[in-house]
Amino acid sequence: MSFAITADFIGSENTRLNDALAEDYQALGRQLARRGISIEDMTERAMGFSVAIPTWGVGTGGTRFARFPGPGEPRNIHDKLEDCGVINLLTRTTPNVSPHFPWDKVGDYNALRQEAASHSLGFDAVNSNTFQDQKGQQRSYKFGSLTHADSSTRNQAVEHNLECIEIGRQLGSTALTVWIADGSNFPGQSNLNAAFDRYIESLKVIYDALPRDWLVFLEHKLYEPAFYSTVISDWGSNFMAALELGPKAKCLVDLGHHAPNTNIEQIVARLVRAKKLAGFHFNDSKYGDDDLDSGSVDPFRLFLVFNELVDAELRKAEGFAPAYMIDQSHNVTDPIESLMASAVEIQRAFIQASLIDRKALSAAQDGSDVMLGHRTVKQAFITDVSPILAEARRRKGGAIDPVALYRASDYRRRKTEERPAVEGTSAGIV
Repeated sequence: MSFAITADFIGSENTRLNDALAEDYQALGRQLARRGISIEDMTERAMGFSVAIPTWGVGTGGTRFARFPGPGEPRNIHDKLEDCGVINLLTRTTPNVSPHFPWDKVGDYNALRQEAASHSLGFDAVNSNTFQDQKGQQRSYKFGSLTHADSSTRNQAVEHNLECIEIGRQLGSTALTVWIADGSNFPGQSNLNAAFDRYIESLKVIYDALPRDWLVFLEHKLYEPAFYSTVISDWGSNFMAALELGPKAKCLVDLGHHAPNTNIEQIVARLVRAKKLAGFHFNDSKYGDDDLDSGSVDPFRLFLVFNELVDAELRKAEGFAPAYMIDQSHNVTDPIESLMASAVEIQRAFIQASLIDRKALSAAQDGSDVMLGHRTVKQAFITDVSPILAEARRRKGGAIDPVALYRASDYRRRKTEERPAVEGTSAGIV
């Protein structure tokens, strides 16, 4: 019998923390009331927030230099769903998972959908993989996939994306995420305009195959593994492609896919205005695409991104319906702990941004009162909304302290006993 964390165990662990939470919640409620904010309204917003978990995220990641497998890591999509279910069980903010193919391929996708439902999970956007060669693959992506100079290789990459759409349709997904590693490492290696033209040509075939209610999320990345030029390197190139393809093509923003110190929140504002914001892959970084835990290095930047998102939501910006997903690589931590902590930090930034006095901020901006505008935004950021997040989890049957409860459950040790170590893994990213 597979070990599982029970509702009774969650309840008993929460009991020890209930009194302290109630005290902290009441104190925060009085503080917010003085600012004209209802803590109950904020708790309701927290309870309605969700962010998707990537199936590959529950495995141990790595770098270009090494990968150090973790104990009890998932061996297949079935183990991944089990771990993703635990994350949602304790945080109550991650009800959907985003699968990656061919890593997560199975023979019966209707059965996989039912299996996910048994863990109280649904499926978010499906992800294609043309940035790696797979066993038995006829043509290599070493020199590109959707933009390869060879039409047969491009067709192979297109067919894979079409297969992902069909799999996603069976799983109940309504979006395909496309990220390609195509580019060049030497001047003269590739014709920069021709490569972009081939990208558009390939994506048009994929775009035309989308079901009526589907979207395609196009993802840009500044560099790596292509270091001289990347075909879809920035939001401008991404926007050009999405605009040319049509209304079902939108731009996905990964927080680590930009040059250091890039004003990502301004990019968000521009894409919202253009009705082309697909959503986010959340993570954190210090130098580049580090894929660190969300909010671990620069929580203020995460908050400023949500400032733009909440602003767009409250003013009912046309076409605004962003999809949120965590995209991290966990090299030195327990992936379940990192994903739970990240989900909480993303939800935290959402609630903090919801505390901003929008009328006061607008008045300060209209009056060119620089300090008042900044202080209005900063006041929301420095507000500790932990009691709101904990109360939202408690009311939904989750853990007041997810990481502490997870450790007390001994889940990782139990899964290590159930999951013998295997050579290689279908989880994590190197």
